[in-house]
Amino acid sequence: MKVLAAIDIMKGEVVRLTKGDQATKKIYSNDPVEVAKKWEKDGADMLHIIDLDAALGNELNNLSTISEILHSVNIPVQIGGGIRHVENFEKIASMGFSKIVIGTMAYRNLDEIRMLSKNYSDKIVISLDEINGNVMIDGWRSSSNYKIEDAIDKFNKLGINIFLLTNIVKDGTLSGPDVATLNSINTDRTSKIIASGGISSLIDVIRVRSIGCDSVILGKALYEERLDIKKVKTIA
Repeated sequence: MKVLAAIDIMKGEVVRLTKGDQATKKIYSNDPVEVAKKWEKDGADMLHIIDLDAALGNELNNLSTISEILHSVNIPVQIGGGIRHVENFEKIASMGFSKIVIGTMAYRNLDEIRMLSKNYSDKIVISLDEINGNVMIDGWRSSSNYKIEDAIDKFNKLGINIFLLTNIVKDGTLSGPDVATLNSINTDRTSKIIASGGISSLIDVIRVRSIGCDSVILGKALYEERLDIKKVKTIA
């Protein structure tokens, strides 16, 4: 199982939100590049970077900072947040990111995803940001009108098989992963599931691994020093 270190960026700073609420923002660093280098040094298999300003529709984005990270580390970088147009996706793909996480665009513009899947199926990661089994979009503020299982089936048929599951209610709470939902969607072994949200201990990592998830994202637990990537790697 791959271990991904999360770096959420807002206004050029590394932050964490609880349940996606901007009012809960906690700043951990004003130097995202140094944070990226630290997680690489500690043994992360990949960086999972989210541009929160872009995701939330704020007036600025952090692509220049994220690009600097991309060229400062030697491990793959996965990027997400506010990628809602084909042109935007293709620009980011050309920059050299290993994986590109798509949420809102995937559910609103299926024809565009169908087109992108012909050339980028190995790069596309579909977000399954969910509450009670319902996939949320627009920075977690609106319903996509898709159930998790329906979304997986829809995108599998387009040749896309990598999905990032985040239980919004658990995100940033350190309350443990959504084992029930992860179990329910891992019955289809053709899909690769990236688990995110609530992971706070080595026991949580073991539970996610035992379910059969392809990857796990570590966020707040790293920044609060509840988990150490080197130790996680010994059991992942």
